[in-house]
Amino acid sequence: MRFIIIDGPEGAGKTTHANLIRERYLKKGEKVVIRKHPLDDTKYGKKAQKALLKKGKLSRIIGSIYYSIDFVQSAQRYYGGVDTVIFIRYLMGLTFLPLILAKIVYWIITAFLPVTDYMFFLDLTPEESLKRISGEEDQEAMFKDLEGLMKSRGKALQLAGDWHVIKVNRDVSEVQMEIEAVLDDLDSQHN
Repeated sequence: MRFIIIDGPEGAGKTTHANLIRERYLKKGEKVVIRKHPLDDTKYGKKAQKALLKKGKLSRIIGSIYYSIDFVQSAQRYYGGVDTVIFIRYLMGLTFLPLILAKIVYWIITAFLPVTDYMFFLDLTPEESLKRISGEEDQEAMFKDLEGLMKSRGKALQLAGDWHVIKVNRDVSEVQMEIEAVLDDLDSQHN
């Protein structure tokens, strides 16, 4: 089974690119599942969403715990039985935590949960992210201000050392061409 992770800040185009990747593999006749975290169809996904809309360190920690449980359950449920699973948001939700704690939790999670060569971090400048999300309804969510986006991006780039970091401050088709090239290379290595 191919396991693809698409992560990045708000407004980076995670869902757009996950759907384009989904289409790529559907055209090849594969069974493809997309899961977006935190999920709104699970108990812990709903709790994570609620906590992450609040401000403060305690809300960040509680939200991150629920977020982690949500994707652990999702990984257990969908790891197997399909050709390709695409997770939108997987590990970078840990950037809600202080950096040292995020690194520790990242290490623990990657020791026990599936990781893959197919991990993409869609890198968007905080300024562009803020511009793209400025019209969204849940303006009270964490990291929807420039300072929060800057801190989150810095932590994410430190965690994403072995990920495919794709700059997304450009046209969607250019970004997708770069992603497709990486997928072509990875698919040829794994076949």
